[in-house]
Amino acid sequence: MTWNYIRISRFGGPEVLELAEQAKIPDPGPGEVLIKVLAAGTGFTDSFIRRGRYPDFKGRLPFTPGYEIVGVIEKTGPGVTGWREADLVADLCVVGGYAQYYVGPTSFLVPVPVGLDPAEAVCIPLAYLTAFQILTRVCQLPPGATILVIGASGSVGTAFLDLARHLGLKAIGTCSANNMPAVERLGATAVDYRDGDFVARVLYLTAGRKGGAGVDAAFDAMGGDHFARSFACLAAGGMLVGYGSQTMAVGGEGLLSAGLGLGRLKLWGALSFLFGGRRAVWYSITDRRLTHPGEFTSDMATLFGLLRDGAVHPVVIGRLPLSAARDVHARIDTGGLGGKLVLMPWATA
Repeated sequence: MTWNYIRISRFGGPEVLELAEQAKIPDPGPGEVLIKVLAAGTGFTDSFIRRGRYPDFKGRLPFTPGYEIVGVIEKTGPGVTGWREADLVADLCVVGGYAQYYVGPTSFLVPVPVGLDPAEAVCIPLAYLTAFQILTRVCQLPPGATILVIGASGSVGTAFLDLARHLGLKAIGTCSANNMPAVERLGATAVDYRDGDFVARVLYLTAGRKGGAGVDAAFDAMGGDHFARSFACLAAGGMLVGYGSQTMAVGGEGLLSAGLGLGRLKLWGALSFLFGGRRAVWYSITDRRLTHPGEFTSDMATLFGLLRDGAVHPVVIGRLPLSAARDVHARIDTGGLGGKLVLMPWATA
């Protein structure tokens, strides 16, 4: 039986995504499972990897992109215990997800409750887990706290806003003018980052707060010089969490600028007493999964429970076949989608 997947043979723009075909379904090796992929999440991290700029993955070429999947186990390899054929699972696989079949280790597989929409469920492993761990593990924000989400109309941004609403937080989100309605529908105050100084706008919106103007926490995946603007939006005692370097990924800044941005985070974190108690940290979902595997498993289970119970509502703006991967990446590169595009590997064009 032939099956389809997306192949990248060289780093570059969306044009490097090629629809390819395999003649034989692979067998899982020791400790591995074969998964029939029902939904593959897409996002800026996939674009980052496609460009060859992602620090945690540089190839080997060729490879199949795809950071997160939801699918059904079709076959287990030698030595696999605790998993059976027909189990519905999710995996944060980093690469390999844009395919009808995926073979990988069971190390970080998480069960998915039966009955969930695969396209909504695949929003959980990267976008929602990132937002949830930052909100509850890194910041531990109490109800009523005010947060600032940079890039609030993206897949992680909308996850932040959805979870903020569930957790009783007040949210301000930056986005383009076209995406302000999408941000506001999620209960946040939208700020057009192109219309003047967004730092001044955030401080104006939070004037009169107990403890002074500013937000209790800011979340920024832009990186580089942008971290300084987000840090300037913090109230006394507030925390900035950097979790990406998008400006470097698109060539807007070089490696040196990105490094200086990370250096600022470390400086603000180490010398917070010089900045009114304001501090900063770096968050990496893959690093935290390695250092806190128990949290990864339990937080994923919590989030799937919230999805099952209707407490969170991922914004899926498109369900597309593998053949649409180039178009999906072109849209991701443009930015400001207002939600998540999901590839459905078994759908037809």
